[in-house]
Amino acid sequence: MKVGLFIPCYINAVYPEVGVASYKLLKSLGIDVDYPLDQTCCGQPMANAGFENESKELAKRFDQLFEQYDYIVGPSASCVVFVRDNYSKFLPKKEHKAHKCTDERIYEICEFIHDIVKPTALPKAVSFPHKVSIQNSCHGVRLMHLSAPSEHTVPYFNKLRNLLSLVKDIEIVEPERIDECCGFGGMFAAEEFSVSAQMGRDKVERHIKTGAEYIVGADSSCMMHQGGIIEREKLPIKTCHVVEILAHGL
Repeated sequence: MKVGLFIPCYINAVYPEVGVASYKLLKSLGIDVDYPLDQTCCGQPMANAGFENESKELAKRFDQLFEQYDYIVGPSASCVVFVRDNYSKFLPKKEHKAHKCTDERIYEICEFIHDIVKPTALPKAVSFPHKVSIQNSCHGVRLMHLSAPSEHTVPYFNKLRNLLSLVKDIEIVEPERIDECCGFGGMFAAEEFSVSAQMGRDKVERHIKTGAEYIVGADSSCMMHQGGIIEREKLPIKTCHVVEILAHGL
């Protein structure tokens, strides 16, 4: 299979190390992966702000850029969900094309590795001797089903935890109110910044109470929001994207 690596604009600009880790991780798993040049925004910020027409043009460009790949994989649950849930109404069905439509071929990277690649071990013995607390992002939980938090299912299903369990020497925990929003939410953080900031502080405090050294998640936007609070208030915890741990030492 041929995979096109989709690196969202904010990861490219703010967290390029997550993009590099994503590429290295997929390559280490034997995936034929390519990074298409001239990528642009998927259109999520415009659509969320009410400028859906501008998103349609970006969707067309995205579709053309990734047309040749069997799968499209990106390290961002929110951006992947936007493409998956909205491009079908932006783009006409390609009835005469060899490939399915873009929204049917796109996966968040943890979802792709867990559901499609299905490794029972990492190619290189990765060790991460730290205690980490999983951040279950809203898009990942509610729209992508990366985890299924439930008080009635113990242990409940969590793809991030399943992948992290392949790492040696790691201790995995989760905070109280595991599916509670961290308060980022894109436009919400800008329009309701006071509420957003308080939600972020509450979430970080719940992670700290686990005794973890790192908050770990599949959305860099959640990590950015909480990381900003940690930095400003000099709190005793760090943030890290899941793929940075899975690719540690590659």
